[in-house]
Amino acid sequence: MQPREFITPAQIVVGSGALEQLGEQCRKRGWRKALIVSDKIMQSLGLVTRVEQLLAASEIGSAVYAGVNTEPVVEFVQEGLQIFKDAECDFVVSVGGGSPIDAAKAIAVMATNSGSIELYKGIGKITTPGVPLVAIPTTAGTGSEATLYTVITDQKTDVKMLIGSPYLMPTVAIVDPLLTLSSPPGVTAATGVDALVHAIEAYVSVKRQPMTDIFCLSAIELIAQNIRQAWSNGNNIEAREKMMLGAMQAGIAFSNSSVALVHGMSRPIGANFHIAHGVSNAALLAVVTQFSLIGDPVRYADVARAMGEPIEGLSMMKAADRSVKAIRRLVKDIKIPSLKQLGVERERLMELAPAMADAAIDSGSPNNNPRKPTRQEIIELYALAYDEDD
Repeated sequence: MQPREFITPAQIVVGSGALEQLGEQCRKRGWRKALIVSDKIMQSLGLVTRVEQLLAASEIGSAVYAGVNTEPVVEFVQEGLQIFKDAECDFVVSVGGGSPIDAAKAIAVMATNSGSIELYKGIGKITTPGVPLVAIPTTAGTGSEATLYTVITDQKTDVKMLIGSPYLMPTVAIVDPLLTLSSPPGVTAATGVDALVHAIEAYVSVKRQPMTDIFCLSAIELIAQNIRQAWSNGNNIEAREKMMLGAMQAGIAFSNSSVALVHGMSRPIGANFHIAHGVSNAALLAVVTQFSLIGDPVRYADVARAMGEPIEGLSMMKAADRSVKAIRRLVKDIKIPSLKQLGVERERLMELAPAMADAAIDSGSPNNNPRKPTRQEIIELYALAYDEDD
């Protein structure tokens, strides 16, 4: 085995009530003033104010940027960075779902790197460490609190830019399942499936490593066993805790392995049709898994087993196929809408499919898949994903 890096946040605080440790975590590191990056929903729920209070109790000042009200775009990064500079902050605290965390990551690195965030599209282009970042997720989904990636949309081109660097890894992750209790069923479903896709793709990726395998299988099991309960009863603390743990494990896993074909195809759907990332992942996951089985049936059989499927006595391909059945049943059970139900027109999808296939290939993610698709196969997979609920 070749030497591989395994990167995580410097400190992870996990468990019900973890948020209460925010002030102490920042105080002991000597940080003075935070830019709090969030959105209007978290502000209306009082969570931004609570973060301000916890920091103030440790004699740490703060300024607020609560403008991340959609998936992050270049403009949000610019706006947040300006507040960071004007308020003379020295670190960033992100509180919210994946969008505020992704925006905060970009702000933190742009505080120390020149130019605009578009210059850093791709992997390994950030040259200077950013300012410290504390990530506080309020959904069990993106795992962004424990990854070295951010995704920022360039409004000028409608391209979702994947940016990767060890400098994007948060310094501290505070993972408190109590913060997910206000998450509505639709968000719980979409973000939970996003986390499941992270874990599955990291497990079957050609870039996997033994350390990530451990996190992947644990995450798949935790999510598959608890997402229905968290979706149907948002106040189920035990299910929420296990979903948060699974999502974080999945984030650590794909950050040290990779995502693959589902994510490569999903980003262009989000950029062109403005569909939530988890929902577009869910639309693709079953058909892409079906396509990919032959590339590594042993691994997909492991996925089926981790999702609770009985595979004893089955041939390897039949056992692997159980992962597809488990995925379809799960997506149906938690009522994630299809592309058709979301109002996407098939004609428009197929009109854009060639360009979306090119964007998927350009992202590099399909090349990590156990079965590598051609451009035409990606176009056909978009059609199959649309027809899933026929």
